[in-house]
Amino acid sequence: MLTTLAIANYRSLRSLILPLASLNVVTGANGSGKSSVYRSLRLLAHAAQGRIISALAGEGGLQSTLWAGPEEITRAMRQGIHAVQGVRRKEPINLKLGFASDSLGYLINLGISSNGMSAFALDPEIKAENIWAGPFLRRASMLVERTGSLVKVKQGKEWQILSNGVPHYESMLMQLADPHHAPEMLVLREQVRSWRFYDHFRTDMEAPARFPQIGTHTSSICDDGRDLAAALQTILEIGDADALSEAVADAFPGASIEVANHDGRFEVLMHQHGLLRPLRAAELSDGTLRYLFLIAALSSPRPAELLVLNEPETSLHPDLLPALGRLIGNAARKSQIIVVTHASRPIAALREYRDCQEFCLEKDFGETKVSGMRELERPSWHWTT
Repeated sequence: MLTTLAIANYRSLRSLILPLASLNVVTGANGSGKSSVYRSLRLLAHAAQGRIISALAGEGGLQSTLWAGPEEITRAMRQGIHAVQGVRRKEPINLKLGFASDSLGYLINLGISSNGMSAFALDPEIKAENIWAGPFLRRASMLVERTGSLVKVKQGKEWQILSNGVPHYESMLMQLADPHHAPEMLVLREQVRSWRFYDHFRTDMEAPARFPQIGTHTSSICDDGRDLAAALQTILEIGDADALSEAVADAFPGASIEVANHDGRFEVLMHQHGLLRPLRAAELSDGTLRYLFLIAALSSPRPAELLVLNEPETSLHPDLLPALGRLIGNAARKSQIIVVTHASRPIAALREYRDCQEFCLEKDFGETKVSGMRELERPSWHWTT
């Protein structure tokens, strides 16, 4: 389980360090930085998939995603004595992301390209990466260290050069994860690759989930929900079928789910109280279909180590939100969950769970901060040894 998430210089997140529990709720007003927290987690996942540079390019490039304010907001600026303005920089311009758990920690530092003559000069460069043992970055706990293109691994008490030619656009997690020379790197990469993100289930009339799809064993529903029927059938056969039925009945009293098999093509059918025939997925409302997506995601027979939900309440009727809170709370017993939301009713339901950590974000001089969190309450975190 992740114990700390750290983000620096990403959009409005000039320096955000969050202590994480098994169930975490990130809330706040529109524009407070909730989506930036979600995107930063996706960027960390992209690092383990070899897509972090292209992901940043898709957001407009590094220059567009960097913190746009001054490196330091002085007391005089806050008191209105001086205007908010740039000051002499003490550190290079960079974007830093990291996380820690009780076993392993990781950080990545991305900066502006040093090759202005290249056609790819707008691409960011990976300046540094580190992997360490335990929740805190210390020199003694360092396991893998990258500086530029040079990667070193700790072998006993000595450091061994693993490579001196890692491209600046490739993470070492993609290039050098090896069970013999760098097992910690391989373990961490596979851990991050297991993270699941859900924020764009398709519910339009042309959504694939509304039509029969070829069905194969599906232990984790894809991010657009196209394999909903296969995911539900997998839960019914090798997962907790009773929990699935209870989740459906909790949200839709008297209803039940069936997966029809048409020569290998699966289709979702929903039986509802008072109807003479089941409703096909094509007939379900957007909110009902989206809720079935969430049930499939949160009831997986192979729970994710980390499950991140971005505004799961979208298009749901308010009466469904308490059931959604219970669904998420039950899933947090098997997976670490981060929920980004601004809906009060699921938040109220989640607060009932003992190990629920809530972060209410707010803007202060353009910078995202956690409301009520004092400086000394932030987890210990170091970007360098």
